[in-house]
Amino acid sequence: MKKGKSEKIIALLAVVFVIVGLGVAYQSAHSDKGTTTEKRQSLSKNKLNKVALPQLSKKVHKNETVVTVKTTAGDVKIKLFNKYAPLAVKNFIKHSQKNYYNGTIFHRVINDFMIQGGDPTGTGTGGASIWKNKNDKIDDGSGFKNEISSCLYNIRGAVSMANSGENTNGSQFFINQNHDDATAQLKKSEYPDKIINAYKKGGNPSLDGNYTVFGQVISGMDVVDKIATAEVKDNADHSEKSTPVNPYKIIKITIDKNA
Repeated sequence: MKKGKSEKIIALLAVVFVIVGLGVAYQSAHSDKGTTTEKRQSLSKNKLNKVALPQLSKKVHKNETVVTVKTTAGDVKIKLFNKYAPLAVKNFIKHSQKNYYNGTIFHRVINDFMIQGGDPTGTGTGGASIWKNKNDKIDDGSGFKNEISSCLYNIRGAVSMANSGENTNGSQFFINQNHDDATAQLKKSEYPDKIINAYKKGGNPSLDGNYTVFGQVISGMDVVDKIATAEVKDNADHSEKSTPVNPYKIIKITIDKNA
């Protein structure tokens, strides 16, 4: 039987806890310049409507990097937000340049939610940041810190770091794929009006504040949708059908423009 919309939302929220490791509260948010921290809830609606929203434009600015993720399903072009998520972007670029992601699979796919990859073990339990065992101030072994910005959100096509709790970012990332209206999940007073409109086209606002958004797909969402609709089987813990039977792979990630 096909699930109703409310049932679907509840089911997806349950999956979030199991699949990506959802936190429980908003964390620190960067200011418009991405330098100071503040709670997103503390920003007035007027201030929220004035923040930069780089995800909403396909135009590439001088402080943004562009990469192409070449997969066995096709190419996905992404712009990365160096200004607002410098750690996550540097980590992703360095891994890509060192071919860390080559041959890795999209190990978890949930249609109308997200696709997840970046784990060299293909199990969903592996991967590390570029700083592990090299810089304890950034990564103490559990991962590097979250970078939460009032300028970036988990709208459809947003690229975010996967984690297993606060400040546990390693190498895994996910692309928000849901294409259904998600505005029922958000508190409109805490979002810019333009982002509310963007969520009408899909995304996962329940993830905002707990995962570092560091990029946005600017072409190739049809490829993301193709990966998301791959045949899946039960996970080992039977929590959700999200393990691909024949997973798509990342062939290579090229840096097309570096900020």
